[in-house]
Amino acid sequence: MIINYNVSSMIANNALKRNDTALSKSLERLSSGYKINHAKENAAGLAMARRMNAQLRGISTAGENAGDGVSVIEIADGALNEIHDMLQRMNELAIKAANGNLTDDDRAMVDEEVQALKDEIERIGETTQFNGQDLLDGTFDLKAYSNNAGVSVDYYSDTMDLGVYTITSITSTVDADGFLDNVDIQGLKYPNGEDVENYKVEWSYDQAIVTTEGGFEMKLTLTERNLTDLELDLTGMASMTLQVGSNEGQTLEVRIPPITKKSVGILYTNTRTEEASTAAIGEISKAISFVSSVRSDLGAYQNRLERTITNLDVTYENMTSAYSRVMDVDMATEFTNYSSLQILTQAATSMLAQANERPAQVLQLLQ
Repeated sequence: MIINYNVSSMIANNALKRNDTALSKSLERLSSGYKINHAKENAAGLAMARRMNAQLRGISTAGENAGDGVSVIEIADGALNEIHDMLQRMNELAIKAANGNLTDDDRAMVDEEVQALKDEIERIGETTQFNGQDLLDGTFDLKAYSNNAGVSVDYYSDTMDLGVYTITSITSTVDADGFLDNVDIQGLKYPNGEDVENYKVEWSYDQAIVTTEGGFEMKLTLTERNLTDLELDLTGMASMTLQVGSNEGQTLEVRIPPITKKSVGILYTNTRTEEASTAAIGEISKAISFVSSVRSDLGAYQNRLERTITNLDVTYENMTSAYSRVMDVDMATEFTNYSSLQILTQAATSMLAQANERPAQVLQLLQ
């Protein structure tokens, strides 16, 4: 028997320390609900879980962004619905004014309502907003630039290749009212230098509408009669960019063309004469088709956003499940472990007390 070094006490004390440390960790896991509370416990698992957590938060915010995008489109579509109704009313008035039993004075009274409706369409296009941002004034339409002040690009279809289109020459005459007429466009080429085949040019007052059978459409405003060596840079920029994913580049571009009397094609529409009323029927019909096309595109955007929201919800659900498997503690298993450690700690405490009493037994030898 020895009294200088109580090895038994040391063994019991070390066991007590280990059990107490393990018991503290078990208590931390049970109280936090996580099985990884420190990097030392599972460095790789913690790193992976933190990346997943960042992505989960990003997905949640992306879902909110997509919801805001749906709201933007609904507001724009609601305004366009009212414009549609006004164009339908204008069509009724134009048909009425084109009837031969009306006098020009009668048509002038009809034209007052037509002009009022045109002004209201312009006003709606200028004032429709979401979060203080104008939606129908062309702010979020694709931009294009010309190397000549005599021509500007008002619109081009989404199906067109982006880049610099070239035109050899644009020539025209002037009609009796002082408007450009008989516009001819020669040498239209794609950005890659190939000729645009079988394109058609439709002219309306100061705007040339260039189309092909493949969905190519470009609207040009002309302010000069003769133009040569033109370059039209279609940038594909300025649409509304919605961040609908948690990573860089996961965006959706929403294009909203301007809605004005000119862009719709009713800038000069009137019913003051029988001839003007007859022409107005065709102009308003084209305007209705244009607004319908814009609404169709907005509907497609909304469908995409709603599918995006659904996909984000499913992704969030599945990723949350994966994150839980990495981070969440199994409470039943941990409670079992905690009970075992508690018993071991109590046992080690008892044995330490017994070991500390052993040196005192030496005193019995001195009796």
